[in-house]
Amino acid sequence: MREPVDVRRQRILAAVQARGAARVSDLAAELQVSVVTVRRDVEELTRAGRLRRGHGVVRSVLPEPLPPDEVPDGDAVAVVVPERHTYLYEALHGARTVLEEAGVRIALHIAPQVAGAERPLVERALADGARGLLLAPRWRSLAAEEADYAWLSALEVPAVLMERRPRPGSALSAVDSVCSDHRHGARLAVEHLVALGHRRIVFATRDDSPTARTLRAALTEIAGAHPLVADWAWALSSPSAGQGGPYTERETAELSALLREKRATAAVLHGDVDALMLIQQLAENAVRVPEDCSVVAYDDVVAGIGTIPLTAVSPPKAEVGRVAAELLLQRLDKARGAAWSVRRIELLPTLVVRGSTRAHTDTGE
Repeated sequence: MREPVDVRRQRILAAVQARGAARVSDLAAELQVSVVTVRRDVEELTRAGRLRRGHGVVRSVLPEPLPPDEVPDGDAVAVVVPERHTYLYEALHGARTVLEEAGVRIALHIAPQVAGAERPLVERALADGARGLLLAPRWRSLAAEEADYAWLSALEVPAVLMERRPRPGSALSAVDSVCSDHRHGARLAVEHLVALGHRRIVFATRDDSPTARTLRAALTEIAGAHPLVADWAWALSSPSAGQGGPYTERETAELSALLREKRATAAVLHGDVDALMLIQQLAENAVRVPEDCSVVAYDDVVAGIGTIPLTAVSPPKAEVGRVAAELLLQRLDKARGAAWSVRRIELLPTLVVRGSTRAHTDTGE
């Protein structure tokens, strides 16, 4: 199944931002497309000011970590985000704006996709003189999350977690955090579809991050308790969306087949790319969106640029970064920050209605 051009370009952008630079030939091999195709995509991204192009190489326009001897003592904040995570790169841009306006230098660290990758990066940043931290650990599973609690809770500099909320009562519950209220976002999606007359809904989410786990729990809880939802089911949004299990046969079923089985007239998917791929899958089975099936995406990173612009729940990604940076700066102001209690800030997502949802009138199914 051919990947939409805008999705492919987002993947190129995320890959280059994660590494700082990449060879065009390597990107082509990873994306399984021709070098000519990648060159064309890079030219468009360069023209938009999102990448810098060299001879056979493409570079990120994000700030690079400064060498230790160039970071002014006591004037750097380390930002640690996962590799290939476009969602959190938007939060990074929000934080960058606030920190640069305050005259604070940023040392950006990209955590590779392996368990425990954040700890050595944080230790290096502290050794280089970072006086504060903004963190978004990958935490693909609850076990990985809990494994980080001890060393994160022992940090001796102010730290703020972005889009991460440790378990209440855990060793890390005394660390500041700024998150989207994903339960509120889940409710927006369900209420939107119910208001349009949909009574049978399939939910498909990832299961490999704190956001994914929260969203799955919220969607299924809200649908299960809703008096107007006649039937619903949950499944993984793609074969690569979960690392653990065990999952039932239905939870790993092809989504178009699950929609047919449940006679569902609507679906909510986390995230945008999987929602766009579902629309392509439905089209191959002569199912029209939104005429036969309404689709809501969760994330709103590339939802609006599909062939059918997707109705989407849009977490306040950049604002999460801005608020986290503002909170960290307050903590760094020793005259005030040390006296404040721990803060857990939640920001509400919004619903952006586009062309992938419409009213369903046959409620007698």
